Amino acid sequence: MAAAGLARRSARHKDGGRGGAEPEARGGGGAGGGRRESAQGGAGPGMKLGRAALGLLLLAPLGVRAVEPISLGLALAGVLTGYISYPRLYCLFAECCGQKRSLSREALQKDLDSKLFGQHLAKKVILNAVSGFISNPKPKKPLTLSLHGWTGTGKNFVSKIIAENIYEGGLNSDYVHLFDQLQLWIRGNVSVCARSIFIFDEMDKMHAGLIDAIKPFLDYYDHLDGVSYQKAIFIFLSNAGAERITDVALDFWRSGKQREEIKLKDMEHALSVSAFNNRNSGFWHSSLIDRNLIDYFVPFLPLEYKHLKMCIRVEMQSRGYEVDEDIVTRVAEEMTFFPKEERIFSDKGCKTVFTKLDYYYD
Repeated sequence: MAAAGLARRSARHKDGGRGGAEPEARGGGGAGGGRRESAQGGAGPGMKLGRAALGLLLLAPLGVRAVEPISLGLALAGVLTGYISYPRLYCLFAECCGQKRSLSREALQKDLDSKLFGQHLAKKVILNAVSGFISNPKPKKPLTLSLHGWTGTGKNFVSKIIAENIYEGGLNSDYVHLFDQLQLWIRGNVSVCARSIFIFDEMDKMHAGLIDAIKPFLDYYDHLDGVSYQKAIFIFLSNAGAERITDVALDFWRSGKQREEIKLKDMEHALSVSAFNNRNSGFWHSSLIDRNLIDYFVPFLPLEYKHLKMCIRVEMQSRGYEVDEDIVTRVAEEMTFFPKEERIFSDKGCKTVFTKLDYYYD
């Protein structure tokens, strides 16, 4: 493994700025210090302890007057310690990797439909890829998504939606990790939770060749040094290929076609080639692309005027305001668009509409 100096964990996701983290449901220390995720079989010692704890807790009020307060307190403390140490019961109070919180395809689709605008290709790929992967009990390799597009088109937001639909804590979950650079962190976190999510932001700023260090984790291996990575999810965010995405969207618009007519096959190959040959991308001549280890290259189309208005309405509602169409129009018209002649696409997506809205509600 590479030196630990290559690994750095970001404090929080850019779009997710909530502080704090849920307590980790694990014991021990180091990469391999995780507690077993589940207990199987009959009523072993843990089950008996749990039942005894429940029984004593139920009977405790009946004997309160017959027992000294201090003795009763010590007894209950011991019972609660055993009760909480039992894995399934512990997970009632803290986040656990092994919790049976199945992903709902319907809930994921609802979030994508209500929160992500102008991205019919991304919605379809993300919905099918993530729900299909999660429902597969024995995947052959980790799910690897590469999201491409201009700033403000929804790449960071989609990773947030995915995290929230898999873990209740979303981006604040102990099992969701945002990195700029890493290697040892992957092994350490997958050792603790097989269903870990790793988000690589700003791939354009990563040194070319560095990302190849994680190639073994994405390949078709059952185990590496005793650790299986097949249930993990890797998401890469990049601006590489954004020009190609814009060219395709612009060609469709100029031909009088609807953007919803654009198919994944119209640009997925071009995206992979663009990222592979872009010297300013962390994917430049990367073996992850060369060896076909990235499952989907997901294009995020540039947003149009109507999509900005959708973003503004949602932001108003999230702040508890009634939607004022006059303000919606004024904010949308303050944005800048390209190309200069046609003024079709927002050059910043929805990224700054929220701050511009502050002006009208200050």
